[in-house]
Amino acid sequence: MGNQAQQEASEHVGTFGSKANLLVIMVMILGVFVAILNETLLNVALSKIMGDIGIQPSTAQWLTTGYLLVIGVLIPVTAFLIQRFTTRSLFLTAMGLFFVGTCIAAVAPGFTMLLLGRVLQAGGTGLLFPLLTNVVFSLVPMAKRGSAMGTIGIVITFAPAIGPTLSGIIVEHYSWRVLFYSVLPVALLVILFAYFKLKNVTETTKPKIDTLSLLLSTLGFGGIVYGFSSAGEGHGGWASSSVLIPMAVGIVALLLFTWRQLTIEQPLLNLRVFTYRIFRVSTVIMMIVMMAMFSAMMLLPIFLQNALGYSPLEAGLVMLPGGILMGIMSPITGRLFDKFGARWLAIIGLALIANTLWQFAYITMSTSYGVIMVLNTLLMLGISMLMMPVMTNALNELPPMLYAHGTAVISTLQQVAGAVGTALLVTIMTNGTAKYMASAGNSTAPEVKVLALIAGMKSAFLLAFALVVAGFLISFFVKRAVPPKGEPDMEGQRAPVH
Repeated sequence: MGNQAQQEASEHVGTFGSKANLLVIMVMILGVFVAILNETLLNVALSKIMGDIGIQPSTAQWLTTGYLLVIGVLIPVTAFLIQRFTTRSLFLTAMGLFFVGTCIAAVAPGFTMLLLGRVLQAGGTGLLFPLLTNVVFSLVPMAKRGSAMGTIGIVITFAPAIGPTLSGIIVEHYSWRVLFYSVLPVALLVILFAYFKLKNVTETTKPKIDTLSLLLSTLGFGGIVYGFSSAGEGHGGWASSSVLIPMAVGIVALLLFTWRQLTIEQPLLNLRVFTYRIFRVSTVIMMIVMMAMFSAMMLLPIFLQNALGYSPLEAGLVMLPGGILMGIMSPITGRLFDKFGARWLAIIGLALIANTLWQFAYITMSTSYGVIMVLNTLLMLGISMLMMPVMTNALNELPPMLYAHGTAVISTLQQVAGAVGTALLVTIMTNGTAKYMASAGNSTAPEVKVLALIAGMKSAFLLAFALVVAGFLISFFVKRAVPPKGEPDMEGQRAPVH
């Protein structure tokens, strides 16, 4: 056992180049884990929070929408921040924001303070993952990046897996405030460790901020995320002014933002990353996968609780085996990527996802809890086969100067895809349910309501299936990225900058 542990440790050191690099990345991974875990804890607890502080669902949804909004606005700016500030100062700032936000949320007497806490948490979370990815691509040569990103994937996939289950246990026996208190010690430990041990590993170029680009980015991405999130919440539907106005503002602002980025010398977000073909194809695939993942995460708990009568904890437990399998598979797919590339991993993964979504579209009241758990586990297996490999392959094609911009673009579009996917799927499910109810003469019988919900879910899952089939066809165009000119392959790692 001792020899095996030493061998695994030496493999990790070999992947990241040195013990110093490994330490830097492990500290950052722990910070990202805490942030992602906290993000997934709240969903199960919303009903308890509404009852405790006396708010309606339309108000409570801002705890989720506001969080997504801040991340959607902040991530496009991360490329500038990563180039402008040191790794150490940016990481400590992000964790500091997260820690302060968590403290405020834990003791919040009402909705306003709770929302403020969530906004500060989102500010920290939005910085952490792009920063971590950029550090990995700065330290690790191309031939070993699959293994490095696979190691990161263990933590990033495990957090969402245990989040709903852990939240269900805590909320069932304790106050929802324990959700925030429980992550504070870990966050504080990460801050202290980073303060004393974290070194700067990326060079700063001190770019100037373009104020107009920042404004257009905020209005553009913020408007799109808010508009689709509002539609997803179902308040007034797609024709509501709260959906149409922000979406219209967002689209116009994004068009102006795109023009601005392509015409100025130092763009806030360098959109020339889309001139790289593999990056372009990979980004589209990742957006489709995000929509598919959201369909299961959102629709399955609704079906289990509203149709089959399971508790929130039981609904959360359905997600657990799939999340654990993703964590186990992440380093394996990382090594497979290093050896074979992303193409066949993407093709097999998307085929598995498509088949599982098709099966989900035809679940009924008689479908057992175990079958749903197995199907969700297979879905997560498919996602684990392609998420990190496809992202790594996309960024591998870029020259080092564009790593921060490529990471910011992918992370931003994933957030937008999540908001768009949620809104589309909720709309399709709602319309499908209403259509069935109308055909049944709007009967109020419980069994009719359940059958109507199943009919709505079928429509939503079939849409997700169609999107994934499109992604499956696109995946045949994925090729293995070759090192850009001047990019180290097996050797030539950069030394930390002190």
